[in-house]
Amino acid sequence: MTSPSKIICFIVAVFFISCRATSQTIPNGHEDNKQTIPIGGNAWLINAIKSEKITKNGFEQWTNPSTICRTFLRVNQAGKLKVSVTITANGESKATVAVAGKTLPVMIASEGTQEYFVGEWAIKEPGYLSIDLQGISKTGATFGAAQSISVSGSAVNTETVFVKNNVGEYFYWGRRGPSVHLNYPLPANEDIEWFYNELTIPQGQDVMGSYFMANGFKEGYFGIQVNSPTERRILFSVWSPFETDNPNAIPDEQKIVMLKKGPDVYTGEFGNEGAGGQSYLKYNWKAGNTYKFLLQGKPTADNYTAYTAYFFAPEENKWRLIASFKRPKTSTYLKSLHSFLENFIPETGNTSRMGLYSNQWVRTTAGQWKELTEAKFTGDNTARKNYRKDYAGGLSNGSFYLRNCGFFNDFVPLDGTFRRDAANRIPTINFSALP
Repeated sequence: MTSPSKIICFIVAVFFISCRATSQTIPNGHEDNKQTIPIGGNAWLINAIKSEKITKNGFEQWTNPSTICRTFLRVNQAGKLKVSVTITANGESKATVAVAGKTLPVMIASEGTQEYFVGEWAIKEPGYLSIDLQGISKTGATFGAAQSISVSGSAVNTETVFVKNNVGEYFYWGRRGPSVHLNYPLPANEDIEWFYNELTIPQGQDVMGSYFMANGFKEGYFGIQVNSPTERRILFSVWSPFETDNPNAIPDEQKIVMLKKGPDVYTGEFGNEGAGGQSYLKYNWKAGNTYKFLLQGKPTADNYTAYTAYFFAPEENKWRLIASFKRPKTSTYLKSLHSFLENFIPETGNTSRMGLYSNQWVRTTAGQWKELTEAKFTGDNTARKNYRKDYAGGLSNGSFYLRNCGFFNDFVPLDGTFRRDAANRIPTINFSALP
């Protein structure tokens, strides 16, 4: 016969098992794997008016019913997605939340900060999702201020991708998007004096905020930018050996010295991401055209190294001098050659862009040209922290390519090595005729 104490233990065990089986649903409708997505680091405004903005606190000055606040996340599995939104209200409002083609209403209370559970969506496949918040009607001056979106359900797990917090200013870096690089292995036991590269931006990929950097080296970088709807630049910069983000803090003996510059080229100093000497030429380069970049790095007798950048545009059919800088406390030929693609305007971090990098060559101090046919694909901390996964690099029709931003799904894992076929197109350059 079973004793009463054993029966009681069995009932208690069944009770606790039952509680564990149903405890995944918490009172506001979410499941216990809930994750909160800060709007300040993961959202963009569509159809916004000038006063509306995304700040580190979220979506503020929300007054226009046509504005969509679009928040992105990436799920790595299909399943159900439960969604809530946290809003500080200053009057009763009605809004909607749209995900994967389905729209549900949200009734916002008259005052205070509150999390509003919206409902559940069926997510059919892994990849990036957008969660659209839009106002419908309001009784106050604004629809409120939206701080975050929370998600849970079987589509959510530890691999769900979004910018988690603002530690290290990642709301800014995350909205800029992941930067990606091509690192070119160099011939062993050779002093490299010249680096040549060709760059083509396909039609439609010249997105504002893009820096397509062609000729990167250990001490600086050289490439083309889209600075505004009406301005484009050829940019060449060299870092000071003095580590600071403030150019005014650099001692005179460690400042970058400008040796010469081309016509119409601006030269000065830069800061914020290291500091040093900067030059740029405002030049209306065109998507679809191929541009050539030539960089020289050569030590001088006074423990300086001189770096000189030349740019060849097919529209002009000639080499232009951008600038020549002298870097103190440096005696080296070219090292750590690379290319990269970055976005420097957070407001365009939701738009994809791509560059094609081709026909890379180096020239040794002995005057020998050697083709670079291998590149390692890497990314910055935004990519490595799993805050964004819209990055790619590799081979495309005989060229290396880089792509970032825009929340596309076919990302390429970092740290892979790619090899292109040799083009055998040695650069034709009359060095004695260079300006």
